[in-house]
Amino acid sequence: METFQDYAYYYNSFYKDKDYGAEAGIIGRILEGCNPQIRDIINLGCGTGKHDIEMHKLGYYCKGIDISPLMIQIAKNNASTNEYNIEFEIADVRNYKTEKKYDAAISLFHVMSYQNTNKDIFDAFCSTRKLLKDKNGYFIFDVWYGPGVLSEKPCVRVKEVEDDENRLIRIAQPIMHDKKNIVDVNYEVLIINKETNIVQTIKETHSMRYFFRPELEKLLSETGFQLLDNMDCQTLRETDYNSWTSYFIAKAV
Repeated sequence: METFQDYAYYYNSFYKDKDYGAEAGIIGRILEGCNPQIRDIINLGCGTGKHDIEMHKLGYYCKGIDISPLMIQIAKNNASTNEYNIEFEIADVRNYKTEKKYDAAISLFHVMSYQNTNKDIFDAFCSTRKLLKDKNGYFIFDVWYGPGVLSEKPCVRVKEVEDDENRLIRIAQPIMHDKKNIVDVNYEVLIINKETNIVQTIKETHSMRYFFRPELEKLLSETGFQLLDNMDCQTLRETDYNSWTSYFIAKAV
């Protein structure tokens, strides 16, 4: 099953408490520190377009691409409902090409961790480099961060939310693969209709790779980038063994 094929229907419900505005503000400040002239951004793996909308509110032009047709449809609906002029396109971050070049590329909510193999992440970085205008282009992305993941290993988690029609229970059960640096997150989502109590079940596996700074620094260098910095996504300070996720900031060279 394609990742997010069914889960996309309920994606916004499970992440309705996620502060996309605050995250966009962080990315805006990072971009401002890189180059105050940055305005045209491409968002790699935009999902339902929430980050794009918030970046648009901050004055950026942000085009979003995602491999999931359903995610892109939801993103278009989200933008059109609010009359935001944001372009969305179905595309794979590993091989996307366009004539337009951008000041910066962003990739949030661990899209790069979905690039499970060395070839996947190499191709994604190569593709990103070709999307940037010149040697002053910037690339900001976040990933699952190896030192934190191995210090506090993934465990079974249960989350319950509601939408207008259903009660939703999501059970996430991880399986770790030490030779691949991958965690298979096996999702089981119970969809309970609040009126009829009829239960439907969705099952999907999301394979997430955790990364370490030296390997990303090498891969970025091989694909035309210089790694400038990385930081803890929660504290925005230096990463340590408590950092489960990390922003990485690279410059095209």
